[in-house]
Amino acid sequence: MTAVDRFVQRLRIKQVEPFIDPSDTVLDIGTADGALFTVLSYLKNGTGIDPEAEPRALKNGTLIRGFFPEALPDSRQFDAITMLAVLEHIPAEGQRQMASSCFSRLRVGGRLIVTVPSPRVDDILKVMKAVRLIDGMSLEQHYGYDIAQTPDLFCSAGFTLLKASKFQFGLNNLFVFEKPAQ
Repeated sequence: MTAVDRFVQRLRIKQVEPFIDPSDTVLDIGTADGALFTVLSYLKNGTGIDPEAEPRALKNGTLIRGFFPEALPDSRQFDAITMLAVLEHIPAEGQRQMASSCFSRLRVGGRLIVTVPSPRVDDILKVMKAVRLIDGMSLEQHYGYDIAQTPDLFCSAGFTLLKASKFQFGLNNLFVFEKPAQ
């Protein structure tokens, strides 16, 4: 990752930080190198999962290589699940299962915190990659995710939408969902 990649990554993390309590047990789907747990070093218990993660222990958690939810070693539930710039990598046919799995892995009252870049970002990233400002963040996996479907995707799995907003000059989107009492 370049310095620009890290900068953008940290901007996303700072957007989700207000929705994570220091005592939360956190699952970070698409964790890459576990930056969420480095930036939010005060977190006590985190698990990061990513197909390219280097499996290792962190001072405040563990990184697991694999896909969610199959690679999780147990059936524990979490207080918060984050998915930062992940949905645009998940094929349409897997999205409903992802939403359902997130719902089943959250405790009642738990929050699912999602960031999704605007499809316009792909054009900007392609230029930045061409001039070597960024490494590309798996651009070849982006397929044009429709951000407008995000509330329905997760609400149809049982979540309640708490917040939807834009950041980074409208180029990125934040969604916060909660698992309500049944």
